[in-house]
Amino acid sequence: MNEVVNTRSGNVRGSVVNGIYAFKGIPYAAPPFAANRLRPPQPVEAWSGVRDAFVYGPKAPQGSYSPEVEAIMPELAMAGEDCLSLNIWTSDLGSAKHPVMVWIPGGFFEYHGTGASPWYEGNRFARDGIVCVTINYRVGAEGFLYLNDGNANRGLLDQLAALEWVQENIAGFGGNPSNVTIFGESAGAKSIGALLAMPRAKGLFRRAIVQSGAAHHAMSIASAQRVGQHFADKFGVIPTQEALSAIPLKRSLAAQEELRAALLAYPDPEQWGSEVAISMLPWQPVIDGNLIPARPIDCIAAGSGAEIDIIVGTNIDEWRINMTSENMLAGITEEALVGTVAAFGLPIEATLDAYRSIHPTANAGDLLAAIQTDWWWRIPAIRLADAYAKSTTKTYMYEFVWRSPQFDGLLGACHVLEIPFVFDTLGNETEQLWGTDPPQQLADTMHAAWVAFATSGDAGWSAYNLSHRATMRFDTISEVVGDPRSAERALWEGVR
Repeated sequence: MNEVVNTRSGNVRGSVVNGIYAFKGIPYAAPPFAANRLRPPQPVEAWSGVRDAFVYGPKAPQGSYSPEVEAIMPELAMAGEDCLSLNIWTSDLGSAKHPVMVWIPGGFFEYHGTGASPWYEGNRFARDGIVCVTINYRVGAEGFLYLNDGNANRGLLDQLAALEWVQENIAGFGGNPSNVTIFGESAGAKSIGALLAMPRAKGLFRRAIVQSGAAHHAMSIASAQRVGQHFADKFGVIPTQEALSAIPLKRSLAAQEELRAALLAYPDPEQWGSEVAISMLPWQPVIDGNLIPARPIDCIAAGSGAEIDIIVGTNIDEWRINMTSENMLAGITEEALVGTVAAFGLPIEATLDAYRSIHPTANAGDLLAAIQTDWWWRIPAIRLADAYAKSTTKTYMYEFVWRSPQFDGLLGACHVLEIPFVFDTLGNETEQLWGTDPPQQLADTMHAAWVAFATSGDAGWSAYNLSHRATMRFDTISEVVGDPRSAERALWEGVR
C-alpha cells in the first residue's frame, strides 16, 4: 500500500508498514553542486507527476571514516550530490495535529551528517503519535569552510532550510508546525546550540533536546580564515567560492584529510586559531556576526531562544568512545594528562588532586577521559542548562549512566550510547557497542520521556533550577538526583 502527499515542490509517494507511513529521500533544497557549489542552499526545482520516496537520499560527499568509527557507525546511504533531503515517519496523514520531532545527526561537522542510519529509524516515534523527521546536511569544507566573501555556515543554513521545509509541508504528513521539537547528538547537538543563538531560526521550533553537545563550540572569523587559507593554499588559489568551487570534489575531499592530519600533527594556536587548536575541529560553526551574532552560549545567556523549552544532557563517560583496549588507556602518560589540563586553562596541581579525589582508583588514562568528558560535553551542558534556568520556559537536565558491556566494559557510558534508547531501536545493528542484550526497559523509559517532552513540554521529572539542579540519571533503574556534578562544576568555574 502506498500513499501520496503534496509538498511545495510536487507530490511524493511513500510506503506503509503496520500502519506507519515512511517517506524517504524527499529533497528540501537543490543539489549543492555544479552552479550551487559552496553556496547557501537553493530551492528545489519542482517536479511533475509523483516522486517515489521509498529509499534514503545520498549523504553529503565526505572523507572516509577511520576503520574504528566505520565499524560502529552503520549507514544506509552512500555519498552523492543530491544530498539535501529528509525522511519522515508518521501514523496519520490527515489531521495536522501531531507533535513533530526533527533529528539533526552528528559527525564532528566533517563526517556523517545523514539521517539514514538504522539507529535513527523513526517508526517507534510514529507509533507513539510523533511525526519524526531526520535530515541530511553538508559537512566538512562543503558545509563549513569560511570563504573571504563572508560565505559561511552553509551546513547550518541547510538545517534552517530543512526546518523551513517542515514549517511549510509537515501538515500534509499529519504534523503540527506549531509544535516542533529539534533534537540532535554531538555535532547535531552543537548545531542546535547554534540554532538557539540565531535570530533567523526564531519561530522554526518550539522545543529542543541537546544530547552530548551544547553551545560552546564555534570559532571566530579570524580562526575560520586561517583554516580557509590553509585549505586554499593546497590548490594555490585564494579562498573564494569561485576559485574553490572549480576544484574537483575528489581532490577537495583528499585535501580535507590532509588538512586534518596536519592539524593533528601540529595543533599550533598561532597557525590554526585557538578554538581549532584546542578542539581539533577544523570545520565548525563560525561566529560571522550575521547568522551567528556571537558565541552561541553568550547569545543564549543574554536571552536568545528564551522562549524554547529544553532538555540538555550528557553521557557520563563520553570521551571513552576512544578507549577500546587496556593498551590504549595504559598508553596515556602523566605528561599527556598534565598537558591536557594546561591546554584547558586549569591549574594543574589543584585540578589533578581534585580529579583524583573524585576518581580515587583512576589511572592517567581514566583521568584524561574524565577531564576530556568535562571539557567537551559535561561543563558546556551544565552551563547551557544554567543559562536556560533563568528563563520562564521549562529546562530539564539528564545524565545517561548505563555502561556498555562491550570491549570488557572499557567504554562505560560513552558517546553515542544513548541514541538507540532514545529512538527505541535496540537491535538495529547495535550489537557492536551495546551487546546482544541491552536493557529494553531503559529504552522504554528514555523514549517515553522524549515523546512526552515533544508533546507537552513536560519531560516527566523535576525541572532544573539553580537552587536544586535536578538531574535525571537514566539507567536500568532511573532516578532524579540533585546537582550530581557540583565538584566538577566548581573546578571549571571561570574557565571559558
